[in-house]
Amino acid sequence: MNVVPDTSAVIDGRVSERIADGTYEGARILVPEAVVGELESQANAGYDSGWDGLSELQRLTSHAEDGTIEVEYVGRRPRADEQEGAGEGDIDALIRDLAVEHDATLLTSDVVQSEVGKAKGLAVEYVEPRIRGDEELPIIDFFTDETMSVHLKAGTKPKAKRGALSDMHYETIDDEVSTDEQMADWADGIETLARKSREGFIELSEPGMKIVQYRDYRIAIARPPFADGIEITAVRPIAKTTLDDYEFADELRDRFLERQRGVLISGAPGAGKSTFAQSVAEFLNNNDYAVKTMEKPRDLQVGPEITQYTALGGDMEKTADSLLLVRPDYTIYDEVRKTKDFGVFADMRLAGVGMVGVVHATRAIDALQRLVGRVELGMIPQVVDTVVYIEAGEVHTVYDVGTEVKVPSGLTAEDLARPVIQVTNFATGRPEYEIYTFNRQVVTVPLTDEEPDDTGVDRIAKKEIEREIKSVARGHVEVELQGQNTAVVYVDENDISYVIGKGGGRITEIENRLGIDIDVRTHTEKPAGSGGVAGGDGATGNAVEPQGQIVQPEITSRHVVIRMDDHVGETVEVRADGEYLFTATVSRGGDIQVSRGSAIAEELEDAIDRKRQITVVPA
Repeated sequence: MNVVPDTSAVIDGRVSERIADGTYEGARILVPEAVVGELESQANAGYDSGWDGLSELQRLTSHAEDGTIEVEYVGRRPRADEQEGAGEGDIDALIRDLAVEHDATLLTSDVVQSEVGKAKGLAVEYVEPRIRGDEELPIIDFFTDETMSVHLKAGTKPKAKRGALSDMHYETIDDEVSTDEQMADWADGIETLARKSREGFIELSEPGMKIVQYRDYRIAIARPPFADGIEITAVRPIAKTTLDDYEFADELRDRFLERQRGVLISGAPGAGKSTFAQSVAEFLNNNDYAVKTMEKPRDLQVGPEITQYTALGGDMEKTADSLLLVRPDYTIYDEVRKTKDFGVFADMRLAGVGMVGVVHATRAIDALQRLVGRVELGMIPQVVDTVVYIEAGEVHTVYDVGTEVKVPSGLTAEDLARPVIQVTNFATGRPEYEIYTFNRQVVTVPLTDEEPDDTGVDRIAKKEIEREIKSVARGHVEVELQGQNTAVVYVDENDISYVIGKGGGRITEIENRLGIDIDVRTHTEKPAGSGGVAGGDGATGNAVEPQGQIVQPEITSRHVVIRMDDHVGETVEVRADGEYLFTATVSRGGDIQVSRGSAIAEELEDAIDRKRQITVVPA
């Protein structure tokens, strides 16, 4: 009797099991070199399955030495391209060819391999994949009705997050420290269960990390060398809600049914964003909308009528292209985080698909600001018209997002009218924020009923006036606002002529650019006790302590470029030795570019020449 076992049968130890019960006594076991190559690759990558398979091969050698069976290694090692195509069946095909060549029975625990072999006319012996214990999740005993997540790591005591959404606690749930052996047993059992069960699948498989979805549990399994020890993190939703369970339920229903919308659901991790997104998805589906989801991993708990898509070929852009052909009414996009995610969200929304995106944010306005720099400012209301902020499992804030051509609040000159994005509190109907461009920079200004001494608009105006004056003054500069459209600038006496210019031409140009009347005076004319914004080179007063991310600007033929690793799409301040230079928005490419020859560039180059420390801080 000739037997060709495939990789799954060797890993599960099914050959030696049959030798032990006498089924294969005297059989000729033909081990494909392709199986050896695959096991060696898995063992080198740190997978226990590879080591289990190699242990099985050693047992077969012992049986052969005892004369119980014959063992022969046949075939060839798979090529690199065949190893890469293992998931597409390239290695399985090599194994089936050997079974045909040697007129052997194919032994497998892989149901697909079994069915293909039967279709090819092979003698196939299929055995169920080996499962440690029963078919329940190996770590199920750690979960209670109020457990949201379980956290296990070798060398530590098991912990869990338990409680209601509004009162969650991270606590130790077992006094016994988890061993490496126990962790490996749990991890292998979870992976095997996911492969076998129709209720589970492996969402992501990379060396050192696997993401498993089993029923409503999302389980991340990390192993060395990716992690410093075996770690298992299992998460599940602890609440199933409907839209009726939330505040503003009637109003939100009307908004969703009125027309397709662009909605951002925001909140801190664990606040209940995904739970709310699930209730929205179910509501839309129950009201005859075609609903799909885009998730990686797929863990939203929605009904079977809602198809859940993941990243096609690892790329959500490809998933979006496919969904645009399917033409859903609404798509739930879980975990919109990176610039590419926001681009996909915007493209689908502008194509007419209703979009509901889940975004991490600590304030409702932060979710909207994450679009700045990633989406053209004037298009933001077409991409997102509603922001829902979730806190402790409840709807905390709902914002309407619209646009209007107007003079921004806090400014008065009619010629300063521009497109302004208004962010209005849905409950009160009052605008709470305005987003617009001010002197080529995007600013977000909070609106309040009170009139503080120094508003957001005041601070921005002071900085812009200071920057303009410092581009022509050589000494210390201070700015005072005298009203919404008037300012007094104090400079050194020797700088008066430079700032005013011949016939007042230079200061007039600055006034026209800023839309503010500026009165230029010397420092000696400044009233005692009058406040101001310190500028210049810090010749007076204490030096400002540098803070923020230190950067090294690059000077090219056309630009001064500041490379940034973080803050993509965010508004930041550039400073020299802690002193404000200008405000900018970090581009999608992760840099700030200033055209050479401009006042800003000259100021920045001067700071570089003086070897001043250049830093960048969030605005």
